[in-house]
Amino acid sequence: MSSNRPPDFEHAIHTANIWLKSVAEAMGTEDRGAANRALRAWLHTVRDRLTVDVAAHLAAQLPELLRGVYYDGWDPSIVPVKYDRDAYMIRFAQEAKVTAEEVPQVTAAVTAALARQMSPGQMDSVLQELPHDIRVFFLEPVA
Repeated sequence: MSSNRPPDFEHAIHTANIWLKSVAEAMGTEDRGAANRALRAWLHTVRDRLTVDVAAHLAAQLPELLRGVYYDGWDPSIVPVKYDRDAYMIRFAQEAKVTAEEVPQVTAAVTAALARQMSPGQMDSVLQELPHDIRVFFLEPVA
């Protein structure tokens, strides 16, 4: 059976799969569903904590399909959403469907995977926008 999808769409799928594979590998899993949930949770929790300008700069680094995931459900009129460490953990755990204890490890794994895919310095710029008590989740060493 031949594909009727345009080449640009095929390229968008391929690129998104490369990023998703990188996340799965960083998490130490072959479960693409778990990697996708973690990536989505990471994108949404970070996006909502950023200003509109910084959020747009981050979106520009994402592949086309992941940019759609990133913007899904976004309300730029209410950002940045101010939440603390505990609220971050609860939100990430719920969206990623992981335990609160897993949040630091999963967050750091996704961060490491995305940093490898983005332009040099982009991840550092994004993380500098986060409060220190939340930023530590993104910097935990990945075992």
